[in-house]
Amino acid sequence: MIKGDERFFGITKKFHNALQGFDANITDEDLAYFLEINQMNAEMTDFYGDITFIHDPQPIALIEKKGNNGTKWVWRCHIDLTEPQMHPLNFLKHYIGQYDCALFSNKKYLQKTLGTTQRIISPSIDPLSEKNKELSDCTIASVLNRFEIDCDRPIATQISRFDKLKNPCGVIDVYKEVKRDIDCQLVLAGGGATDDPEGPGILEKVNREAENDTDIHVIDLPPSSDLEVNALQRASTVVLQNSLREGFGLTVTEALWKAKPVIASAVGGIPLQINHNQSGILTNSFEDNVYYLKKLLLEPDYARRLGINGKANVKNNFLITRHIRDCLMLFISLYDESLIKGVAPKGLEELSALTCEVV
Repeated sequence: MIKGDERFFGITKKFHNALQGFDANITDEDLAYFLEINQMNAEMTDFYGDITFIHDPQPIALIEKKGNNGTKWVWRCHIDLTEPQMHPLNFLKHYIGQYDCALFSNKKYLQKTLGTTQRIISPSIDPLSEKNKELSDCTIASVLNRFEIDCDRPIATQISRFDKLKNPCGVIDVYKEVKRDIDCQLVLAGGGATDDPEGPGILEKVNREAENDTDIHVIDLPPSSDLEVNALQRASTVVLQNSLREGFGLTVTEALWKAKPVIASAVGGIPLQINHNQSGILTNSFEDNVYYLKKLLLEPDYARRLGINGKANVKNNFLITRHIRDCLMLFISLYDESLIKGVAPKGLEELSALTCEVV
């Protein structure tokens, strides 16, 4: 984890928002301070190993420590780059071009003139982890009891950081409209991140929106809450992901793995995981969310079928075993591209083509 102060993470949050298409005033002074903190981290970090992964913009300038010793460096971007603001992207291109590879989760995020090979590997979940393993009914009931959630009434849940791009207040609006006709509860559970200075303000706003309704459960979870997240998802009647932008959306993957019907925004990497009306629901508006939440609450057989199909899709495409295979192929290709030609596994749309293309 890169080390920085409040000013640094305020700047990197601007990068995060701007790369996802939102206006952000990134000044020359911001860029200079960004590079200063990267340099400080470079000096205190011992880089070792044959392949180094750097994730997202925050530590991107560490590439200048690469040297000429034959090691390979990969930049992994987790952000939705469908419509980036070009000023920050152009600044980052100088550093991206020094990597041996830029790794994305969606074809839509590929960019022209990055100066390096661009490759596509989807994220994944570990089905045996604390967050995704099977839980006993007793464990689930215990978590619900701790948070005073009624297990006998329908539960709609969104698990996510308290971030404006996750649109938690929009979820509350959807719930309130549905609640006019159907008795249900809403769970908004998640936490903050050390690199997101906007989080506390968003949580405060969510709590104001939720006050006076005891059926809205706003749960600020600490980082070590994987079991609680697991239990809340498994207890849910419907899981929502009302994001405005989403690089991939592993909370969607996690809920699908638990065979839960998921209603999610048709943005970023979410449509890679959900085939609308077959393995989940994709929405584009407030009205869509209200309509489908009502439908899933009133038609449990339909909801169950979506959940079964969603889990099958995750099993086939988004488990860690597939991810390990993809990364092994990536590692081989970094040293000798010819070794993977003709042996790219199915499901990667010809990995050899994806890994060779420079755009």
